[in-house]
Amino acid sequence: MPRPHGLLRAGFPYLKTIGMRRVTNTPVDVAIDGDEVVYVLGRAGEITKLSMEDDILGVIAGGGSDEGKFTWPVSIALDRDENLVVSDEALNRITTLTKDGEVVRTWGDPGSAEGQLDRPAGVAPDAEGHVYVADTMNHRIQKFTADGEYILGWGRHGSAEGELDMPWGLAVGDEGSVYAADWRNDRVQKFTPEGDFVFALGAGGSGEGQFRRPAGVTTDSDGDIYVADTGNNRVQQFSEERRYVDRFIGDATLSKSAREYMLSNAKPNRLREMAVLEPQKRLRNPRSVKLDAKGRMFIPDYMSFRVQVYQKEVIPLGPSGIIPPLRSPTLQVT
Repeated sequence: MPRPHGLLRAGFPYLKTIGMRRVTNTPVDVAIDGDEVVYVLGRAGEITKLSMEDDILGVIAGGGSDEGKFTWPVSIALDRDENLVVSDEALNRITTLTKDGEVVRTWGDPGSAEGQLDRPAGVAPDAEGHVYVADTMNHRIQKFTADGEYILGWGRHGSAEGELDMPWGLAVGDEGSVYAADWRNDRVQKFTPEGDFVFALGAGGSGEGQFRRPAGVTTDSDGDIYVADTGNNRVQQFSEERRYVDRFIGDATLSKSAREYMLSNAKPNRLREMAVLEPQKRLRNPRSVKLDAKGRMFIPDYMSFRVQVYQKEVIPLGPSGIIPPLRSPTLQVT
């Protein structure tokens, strides 16, 4: 789908919070289907199904090493068949489940040869049904068929262009490009579907456009790039041209499930009454970021046991709606 000529960025307000500690403990990633069911992957192995109204629709999988269970899961994504693809770095295994939790297939062998895995992290299915995997401790990205047959791979340990140091989160753009959160290099790299280097984004630090151990990356239909800047407790947004656009540091309110719990427990109410509330809103170690087809951004707030949701407000512009780029731009509000 062609990009618009330009964008009127009207805003990106906080929308709501879903989940809480007793529901979504240590959430590492999320997937959102067309029925607006949010699948929240917990570090302990459970996948909690929530509605956008924060109703619990079920829990699937769970901790363990048996088929369909997870020991140390990292990433969850929906493939083109609307099945859930989940990585497990402890088991060196990729599992595909139906949305009801039935095992479709599992694959993965430990090692460093082609097609083998060493602590796989990010998984990103493409439109053709293939699955890209961040093979973290082998410092590479590999591409497989949906059944786990090796297709190709690229990357080696290092910090030069195209080299990787513990790649973590992965995303496939709508044009097929692969984005990798290059965790220990504090950057994001973009590759062609065949693994050719396109560009790098970011450097170590806490300023605009800098990262401290980025763990998640995603893109949207506008070409914007979103990075879960884990060590800096924020998500950063960039344009397709790698221009820094915005940051999100957390604006959480109590979710529906949290309010119901608080109203039935007097002690937590007293503790919250005594607390300074401003820090309670902020993100703590977000491990990933996802956007759905409606432009809603979902941030798994790992150490606060919840998911914060924002709503992108953007209007596509045609050629007559925006002038060509300026050499020395300034923005004035009158």
